[in-house]
Amino acid sequence: MKNFLQVLILLLFSFSFIFANDFREIKKISLKKDEQKKILVKYNDKERLFKFRWTLYKNGGLVVLRSYDTIVAQNILYLRHKNQSFRFDLKTKGTDFYNVPYLLVKFKEFDSNSNEAKFELMLSDKKMQITLEDLKND
Repeated sequence: MKNFLQVLILLLFSFSFIFANDFREIKKISLKKDEQKKILVKYNDKERLFKFRWTLYKNGGLVVLRSYDTIVAQNILYLRHKNQSFRFDLKTKGTDFYNVPYLLVKFKEFDSNSNEAKFELMLSDKKMQITLEDLKND
């Protein structure tokens, strides 16, 4: 029985490494309506600006406006649906076509008392090329 438990524990630890998420960094952010979050994305000798904010929460849907470099977009995120998040690549695909670093922004919660939306920003960067720097809002 003791040997069986040792083998079982060894297998559980092995599986935890296999199924570990590939996010290098996770940030938790709370934003009030129209409060803008700015993050400077740095890699190689380049700096790109990622900005996002939310403008409307109605019928369980949160309208998010975002821009990264020259790309501007709008998403509607829901807590209990498949579209809880959006993802975008931080670099052009180039030679790293299958391992492009990306940022995933996930809508986690809406606090109706404080009128704040809570997000998680998850950085996937297997080659450790990207650094994120929070910028103060103006």
